[in-house]
Amino acid sequence: MSHDIEIETLAEFDQVVARGSLSGYRIQSVNLMERTFALLAADTSAAVFLGCPMEPDASAKVRADGALVFPPVPDLPFDPYRGLLYTPEELFAGLDRDGYDATPDALAYAWFQHSRADGDVLSSMLRSIHDDAISDALDEHLAGAPVVGVMGGHSMDRGGAAYAGAARLGRALARTGLTVATGGGPGAMEAANLGAYLAPFDDGALPEALDLLAKAPSFTPSVTDWAEAAFAVRERWPGGGDSIGIPTWFYGHEPPNAFAGGIAKYFANATREDGLLARSTAGVVYLPGAAGTVQEIFDNATPNYYGSRGEPTPMVLVDRAHWTEHLPAWPLLQALARDRAMETRIALVESVDEVPDALARLSS
Repeated sequence: MSHDIEIETLAEFDQVVARGSLSGYRIQSVNLMERTFALLAADTSAAVFLGCPMEPDASAKVRADGALVFPPVPDLPFDPYRGLLYTPEELFAGLDRDGYDATPDALAYAWFQHSRADGDVLSSMLRSIHDDAISDALDEHLAGAPVVGVMGGHSMDRGGAAYAGAARLGRALARTGLTVATGGGPGAMEAANLGAYLAPFDDGALPEALDLLAKAPSFTPSVTDWAEAAFAVRERWPGGGDSIGIPTWFYGHEPPNAFAGGIAKYFANATREDGLLARSTAGVVYLPGAAGTVQEIFDNATPNYYGSRGEPTPMVLVDRAHWTEHLPAWPLLQALARDRAMETRIALVESVDEVPDALARLSS
C-alpha cells in the first residue's frame, strides 16, 4: 500500500479532510477529539483509524460508514499504532524532573519485562503491531536515502580515543552525504550518532562536545547523568545533523542514545538486527566489538554470500589486530568470500580514518 494514503499528523488530516473525503486513508495515532464536525461531514468509507481518539458521535458515524476502527489501548506506556519514529526528547521526557526511571523509555522497558513473562497474547500482539509500525515509519523516514551502518560495542566509554575515533567516523560519513545508522545504544553507537549530529558544525565542535560528555563516561552507574550530559551537548549545538538509531527494549539495560535524529526502537531484537543490516544499502562498518558485533558481521555476510538481497553490499572491518588476533573474524570472512561476488566488497583497515575511502572503493 502506498505511503501517500497514510495520515500521521493533525496537519495532514486537516489537509486531506478539507477535500471532503477520507475514504481509503489510514489515519495513524492522530488525536481527533477536536475534529468531530470534520469527521461527521467527511466520507470515511473504507478508511482505517489506528489508535485515534475521537468523540463517541464521530466514532459511531465512521463505523457506520464502514471504516475500520482500532481504538487506543489504555494504560500502555507506548503507542502501538504510532506513525513516526521516536525522538530523543520523546523517549527521555521527564528526565530532568524525575530521572531516567520515570521516562517513557524506561516505563516501556518495565512493561516489556512484565508482559513477556505473563504469556498474554494481547501483549505479544501489541508488541508486534508496534514493531511493524516502527518499520513502516523507518522506511518513510529514510525515503530511499543511502544508509551506512556503523556497528560496535556498547562498552566503549566516553572520553577515550576509541570513542573519539568513532565520532570522527560518523562525522566523516555524514559529510559525504550518507545517512549514518547504528544500533542506537551507548558506546560506539552513540559516538557515531554524535559525529553525524555534529557534522554540520565546524570541526572544533566535536572535541568540545567530547569534553562535555567525558564528565559522564558511561551509562552506569547513572543513566540519568549519562543522558543529561548528552542533552547538554544538544543544547549547546541545537539542530544538528540527522542520523538513525535502531535500539531495542530486549536489551533494556542499555538506554538509547540522544544523538540520533530518528529512533526506531523495537521490542523484537531479531527484527531490529535484520532491519538495521538490510537497510544499510551503502555498506556496514564494524568497529571493534565483542559477541554482538561478531554476530552482526555474519548476519550481514550471509545474504552477501547467497545474494539474497541482490548485489553484495560493502563490509569494512576496522582494527587489524582486533579482527585477526583477538577475535579473528576477518580470516573466516575472507574464506567465505573467496571466488564469490562479495570478495570485492570486503575490506580490513587499521583506523577509522581509512573507512570513507574504503567504502568508496568497495562501492565502485
